Amino acid sequence: MTTPGTREIIDQFSKYVIGNYFRLPIAIVKGEGSYMWDADGKQYLDFFPGWAVSGLGHCHPKVVEAIRRQAGELIHIDNTFHNAQQGRLAQMLAERSFAERARCFFCNSGAEAAEAAIKLARLAGQSQRYKIVTMEKSFHGRTFGAMTATGQSKTHAGFQPLVPGFSYVPFNDFSALEKAIDDQTIAVMMEPIQGEGGINILDAEYIRQVRRLCDDRKMLLIFDEVQTGMGRTGKWFGYQHFQIEPDVITLAKALGGGVSIGAMIAKDDVARLMAPGTHASTFGGNPLACAAAIAVIEAIEEGDLLAATVEKGDILRRKLEQLREKYPMIGEIRQLGLMIGVELSVAGAELVTAALEKGLRINCTQNTILRMTPPMTVTEDQIDKAIAILEDVFEECQSKLATSQAQG
Repeated sequence: MTTPGTREIIDQFSKYVIGNYFRLPIAIVKGEGSYMWDADGKQYLDFFPGWAVSGLGHCHPKVVEAIRRQAGELIHIDNTFHNAQQGRLAQMLAERSFAERARCFFCNSGAEAAEAAIKLARLAGQSQRYKIVTMEKSFHGRTFGAMTATGQSKTHAGFQPLVPGFSYVPFNDFSALEKAIDDQTIAVMMEPIQGEGGINILDAEYIRQVRRLCDDRKMLLIFDEVQTGMGRTGKWFGYQHFQIEPDVITLAKALGGGVSIGAMIAKDDVARLMAPGTHASTFGGNPLACAAAIAVIEAIEEGDLLAATVEKGDILRRKLEQLREKYPMIGEIRQLGLMIGVELSVAGAELVTAALEKGLRINCTQNTILRMTPPMTVTEDQIDKAIAILEDVFEECQSKLATSQAQG
């Protein structure tokens, strides 16, 4: 079948697809590694693949082969039955998190994983304690519980009344967190690194204080690892940088290598509260998605990609710091592994557009933060290519600013 052209694809979208996304006038038809191609044959270096979903890059051969093999045997079976892939994936995730103390629940997305964690917290509160404290600028999903947990008013707009029981405090502010907790609070929920919030990284002493507070007040500590999990930061999970353990982890994005899968990992004593009938997911943990996730874990270990992520992240940071010496609009660079935020003194949207026109895909969040999450398989040559494009973009922006100031 002939692949339709860009105009044809966009026209079909415009006629039949609900317009709830700001879509670029580009139709992507192929991806491989760190690259993707549009319907007109243009190649892009993708440093924000699938909104951080394609952690191994596009169409990793091991994941593709696992999907093909599993699709020929069994794609889906309901959770009335056991399936070997789900059990194996649960063991692999448990062994890389809380070991024998961990149990897993599988779903289809990060939002669903957040909903499962919220329900588990309420089960732990036994209807007497139901409140959850989350962070300002957080992002946990678009379903009602996850959306309410998200500490951004723009996400809530138009959907009030929200789910009761949530409050928000500034990230890394322990005093504010203490004041927000009362006798009805059952959990604290946060991201180790706020992705949508601007690549804000937890302070190590702060999170140790939070862990002690949760222990003292018999509250759950929930870590949303949807963006930070599966090696993105150079460790399997972001929390492993801070010498503490949460009670519950939520996962999705890079877990399936592009296939839709989410998971909640909980310590055994908490997990047991989720008895039959308390929660479910029809498609969650089906053999196809689990086979893809198993292949992701195997590919990370076979390729020593955790170490590669640390190495490539440090290289990218150093090269960005060199750009900062030349372009004053670049401020703080926040980075852990291959999760990078570049703070600007100007709005970032135009720079993202300019980079895309030159063949580099990055993202802007919080108006002035350039966000990059290149795949763990990225090469140094690809980093050099990205930096060269960014230098062109910053040079053009600086020239425009100088012209504007001269005219003003």
